[in-house]
Amino acid sequence: MKTDVEELSPTRVRLTIEVPFDELKPNVDRAYREVARQVRVPGFRPGRVPPRVIDQRFGRGTVLEQAVQDAVPQLYGKALEENDVFALGQPAVEITKLDDGHELAFTAEVDVRPKFDLPDINGIPVTVDNADVDPDQVEEYIGALRERFASLKGTDRPAAEGDFVSIDLSAEMDGKPVEDAQANGVSYEVGSGQMLDGLDEALVGMSVGESKTFPALLSGGKQAGHLAQVTVTVVSVKVKELPELDDDFAQSASEFDTLGELRAGTRAQLENMRRAGQAGQARERALDALLARIDIPLPGDLVDSEAASRRQSLSDRLERSGNTMDEYLEATNQSAEHLDEQFVEDARRSIKAGFILDKLAAQEELGVDQEELAAYVTEQAYQMGISPDRLAQELSDRGQLPSVAGDVLRRKAMTLIAERASVTDEAGRDVDIKAAVREAGAADGEETGGEEADGQEASGAGAGEEAE
Repeated sequence: MKTDVEELSPTRVRLTIEVPFDELKPNVDRAYREVARQVRVPGFRPGRVPPRVIDQRFGRGTVLEQAVQDAVPQLYGKALEENDVFALGQPAVEITKLDDGHELAFTAEVDVRPKFDLPDINGIPVTVDNADVDPDQVEEYIGALRERFASLKGTDRPAAEGDFVSIDLSAEMDGKPVEDAQANGVSYEVGSGQMLDGLDEALVGMSVGESKTFPALLSGGKQAGHLAQVTVTVVSVKVKELPELDDDFAQSASEFDTLGELRAGTRAQLENMRRAGQAGQARERALDALLARIDIPLPGDLVDSEAASRRQSLSDRLERSGNTMDEYLEATNQSAEHLDEQFVEDARRSIKAGFILDKLAAQEELGVDQEELAAYVTEQAYQMGISPDRLAQELSDRGQLPSVAGDVLRRKAMTLIAERASVTDEAGRDVDIKAAVREAGAADGEETGGEEADGQEASGAGAGEEAE
């Protein structure tokens, strides 16, 4: 087999492949056997029709066509391997010559990974947030913990913002009740703004048994969006009582025996979380800094495909949630044109990052072992709310484990970039990213461990999927 590789652009090549006909003999023989199984010829059992009879009755062209269809993918793959061509996506194949008994020739145009050099990744300056925790942040966390352990107690005073009330609601339009706008015993937090406009203002100052009518646009039912007269009646008023901030609270709400130990433990926990967050920030920001240092031509078809995939993914999510694209654009205050531009920009970054991370992983001879693969699958399963065994089986059945391994490899490459960068916090202090990564891993392990007992970001994912 002879192969000529012509570079059409930095991201696309044309392979011209010429094959002596004798190399196609296994494919021709296989084609004869397949045709023999499909045809029915009097005097011959299915699958036993001789090649000469097939040629006479059906023509050798039928066999050659099937043999070529069988051979081209194998020959194309062999040509890629022998010429070190890393193809992206499916090729555009054209048979240029089929000389029976002499030669097969065809061309294949395909996008390829662009060639580029990696700069020195050592010492890239990166700044991350401080990991310091001040007393106010500790008290804010403990305050949220008190809210979780709060109780509700009935009161005789009028409702105020922050109280919890039980209410009956009814609505009328033109003096007639709106049938699907009646509700009894609705629990509601005054001031939350979670129901009808004007409800919070009406409830403040109302006592048990009191009713009040106010105008509001209905938010549901057949008359949604229409103005109606809404009547609210207060059935009960309850106030939230927070537990006393003392040693008893510390014992009931945590593993600590005293309030002082709870504060110290909370501070340590928040600091560990912030240091773990520094690892994630360093990975993303170091990658961004590296991306800014490298100019890589990107295959247009691959960018378009990745952008279209992102657009479809958003459309599917909106459909599942019962929303439309127009509603999403209005909620995010952007135009369809701007959204499309963002899809393309994100696609370009993802593909470029994938190229860089894959090249770095190969250059540094990084690998993925079974333990790392299992840990990643467990993490993804935890985020999806399914068992790791189920996710692993689904990935295996769909043939996606190699793609998952690629994601793990790219994550390791991102971590390597961060570890070799010069990372400081906003105060100018050096940050030990290796230690931060260990703490982040320990925190992830604690979270997923609990889920297993009871029982997801890949930079360059678009490039990785296309490359598989």
